[in-house]
Amino acid sequence: MTIEALYQIYLKYPRISTDTRKIQPGDIYVALKGEHFNGNQFAHQALALGAAYCIVDESHGEPHPHIIRVADSLGTLQSLAGYHRQQLSIPVIGITGSNGKTTTKELMAAVLRAQYRTTATEGNLNNHIGVPLTLLSITPDTEIAIVEMGANHAGEIAGYCRYARPDFALINNCGKAHLEGFGSIEGVRRAKGELYDFIREHDGTIFINNDLDYLQDMARGITRRFSYGQSNADIIGRDVSDTPLLKVAVLNHMLESEIRTRLTGSYNLPNVLAAIAVGIYFKIPIEAIREALEAYVPGNSRSQWIKTGRNELILDAYNANPSSMEAAIRNFAAIPAPSKILLLGSMKEVGNYSTAEHQKVVDLCRELGLKQVFLVGSEFAAADMKGYPWFTDSLSLKTYIQSQQWRQQLILIKGSRGSRMEVVTEAL
Repeated sequence: MTIEALYQIYLKYPRISTDTRKIQPGDIYVALKGEHFNGNQFAHQALALGAAYCIVDESHGEPHPHIIRVADSLGTLQSLAGYHRQQLSIPVIGITGSNGKTTTKELMAAVLRAQYRTTATEGNLNNHIGVPLTLLSITPDTEIAIVEMGANHAGEIAGYCRYARPDFALINNCGKAHLEGFGSIEGVRRAKGELYDFIREHDGTIFINNDLDYLQDMARGITRRFSYGQSNADIIGRDVSDTPLLKVAVLNHMLESEIRTRLTGSYNLPNVLAAIAVGIYFKIPIEAIREALEAYVPGNSRSQWIKTGRNELILDAYNANPSSMEAAIRNFAAIPAPSKILLLGSMKEVGNYSTAEHQKVVDLCRELGLKQVFLVGSEFAAADMKGYPWFTDSLSLKTYIQSQQWRQQLILIKGSRGSRMEVVTEAL
């Protein structure tokens, strides 16, 4: 079946599912394969659950008129997404980066929704499956779309751009993330820069943080820009926080405003400024932008401020890499509080840099005079922990905390997703 013919079916049944556990009547089920699963085996089950059609690349069971056999289910999903993108005349914003891109995307979506019907990547579904699913979730009434693009190896973002075809791009930063796949910080910049490469080639527009010199180098040759930063930018803002929650002063003439967010950490300042810049570019009034940003509540262990019955927590444990870990620790050290505790889980996908980068974390804590630091995970085991307590996993730390009954502490919880640091909150 041609993509054009398949697209006519999609127009009648525009919801796509890749998980039979989430099938709704009228969905198109796309059977994908992974190292430990084969979705082709569940095509008949999907039909029984109400799927209108199934797209498979292997036959399992009896033939059925609503089971469509293709050469490659994933490739067909991506091609269908690309064909759908070609029918759209709305602005599409592509976003990538090392730290905070999902938060930035959520802030941008909150601002744009103040005035436009906006479709944005759900959660962090930003990979080779999530990007096409995001594109296929764009409905006829959508006025602006935001497509988040994650990557852990070179060529990945270039591949997404071929079918997402962004008109606008935002790279929020390039840090020490996924070094195992990229090899070096230079490799990170080349890979993230594939988004700029597409914009450059197609005369698109970028939203750029003027505070980061390396982004200026990466963006050479791109003439259409709208900038943000702490000085010398189209949108200028500063951190004027008087509590651990970020407060931003927008300082441009005619835009002056003070925005009290519910995000923790000065490292979120560029994320907030990016959302403001996008909103102003698309002619959303600053007061509407302020209301949207002040109403946004972070979730899923991203820069969350939590008050328990005994302590105050900064939960930032959805992900961690050397750059985000350093920013979080420095920000935490600068917060005035009578008693502070750091609970740090190990960082994943750092490759050959792992031992050195985990040692840098320990050294930074000692350099900043942080006394109560608790380390979790095998990656820290090879470091000189300088007397800081170490635990094999977060459950062991949780058991220890339950025996301590900490009270009136300000506690930072940070670590990669694989460290599962969020489980310790139950003991705090």
